[in-house]
Amino acid sequence: MNENGAGAQGMDVAEPAWFDATLHYAAMLIELAGVAVIAFGILAAVAIFAMALSRGVGWAKAYHRLRTSLARGILLGLEFLVAADIIGTVAVEPTLDNLYALGLIVIIRTFLSFSLEVEIEGRWPWQKPTDPADSISRHG
Repeated sequence: MNENGAGAQGMDVAEPAWFDATLHYAAMLIELAGVAVIAFGILAAVAIFAMALSRGVGWAKAYHRLRTSLARGILLGLEFLVAADIIGTVAVEPTLDNLYALGLIVIIRTFLSFSLEVEIEGRWPWQKPTDPADSISRHG
């Protein structure tokens, strides 16, 4: 043991309290950012929908834009939420139960992200776009 009471490998050294608190607050801030991104995405999608309707785009095309815009906002927000979960679980309290919960959360959110990506692109990720101009217009 060294002077800190840790073994020769230093594996038993506990992080200082400020480190755990910093990671906890960082995870909370990233979660808040994720929620804010989703909320902003909803507002932006509704605004895009309303503008499309007011310009006479037509209900079907405006509705497609709404769904695509919503999916993009949710997808980006989910990325923030997964990052916050990783920080909160692995860095702050890396217990086996928390790691199982993190794994389940990541699987669920990955499935959601995959589903939203298919919704946005209109095709499976391994499929090539049928018309390159169609792919560009979906992102424009």
